[in-house]
Amino acid sequence: MNTHRLHVPLVLMASAITALQSAALEPVHAACAISANERPDKFRLHIDSGDCGSEHSHWGSNYSEESIDRFRGITPKDLAQDGSQLTATLAAEAGTLTCSGAVHGGSLVGESIFVPDAPFAARMEQMGFSGLDSEKLQTCALVNVESQWVHSLQQIGVQGLTVDTLIPLRIFNVDPAYVHSITSLGYDLPSADQLIAMRVQGVDAAEVREIRALGYQPTFDELIQIRIFKITPDFIRQMKARSLKDLTIGKLVQIRIFKLAD
Repeated sequence: MNTHRLHVPLVLMASAITALQSAALEPVHAACAISANERPDKFRLHIDSGDCGSEHSHWGSNYSEESIDRFRGITPKDLAQDGSQLTATLAAEAGTLTCSGAVHGGSLVGESIFVPDAPFAARMEQMGFSGLDSEKLQTCALVNVESQWVHSLQQIGVQGLTVDTLIPLRIFNVDPAYVHSITSLGYDLPSADQLIAMRVQGVDAAEVREIRALGYQPTFDELIQIRIFKITPDFIRQMKARSLKDLTIGKLVQIRIFKLAD
């Protein structure tokens, strides 16, 4: 069998698939605004596909905070130059967003275009993530979803990874190091949804370790409750100092709910 002859059609087929994907992934046009943030290392980015001037406007409904170093063509000082014409560019593996316009009242206001990256979409498809249209790729670009990061979560066996769970996982900085900090305490490997819930509530391995040292073995659900109801190690010590008996996590939560510690 002539493997060289077989290789050529395969290459042509791959090129054709990439070309089809590129044709399907149309650029996304929208209104945009970039302004300063309370944090000096961040910009506020607003993207809206509607008319900012209409009474039915959804301006600001697509909002994010982006690190200044992710942008090219704009600095915080530029936002003080009223009337300046700027083009800010945010490049990511999922595609490139540009926001072009003029500075007014401390904000760059204009039109944006997002150009999705077809090879990134193809890599994600090969990794099992289908349905990445231009809008979803834009979201991936804004939160900086990268294929190597996705692969790292797949490698350690995290279950429940989908296009929809990747976004919050990235927003809340879930990575293999965080997963290991939880499993190193003896817990089973959390699912994607469990990791999101823990990160949203700020579950921290160091605090969990301290609580376990006080004689508790909180379950996944209790790890969430501990954060929601502020069952801190100091709070547990305060309740134990009152000589309260059988202080389970459930009872500590009830004490918080009914304000019995006041």
